[in-house]
Amino acid sequence: MENEELISKLKAIVSPYVQDNEDFENLSKDTDFVKDLKINSANLVDIILDIEDEFDIRLENEDMEKMLDVKAAMEIVNEKLAN
Repeated sequence: MENEELISKLKAIVSPYVQDNEDFENLSKDTDFVKDLKINSANLVDIILDIEDEFDIRLENEDMEKMLDVKAAMEIVNEKLAN
């Protein structure tokens, strides 16, 4: 999947949980879900579940622990889609 398409899908998934709209508008691979977007840990779990549904993948606990920023989310999703 192309990076732009993946970022666009991730942006749609995280949008309901974002607390910092300015950083959300400038979302990039380097955006941190907690530090930049002010997403709390409970909502991070919701985002992970939404990612599983959107891409029809299953994330393991170690994947979830790593998924703290957009770049990690993109890498994990692409890895799961390749398998």
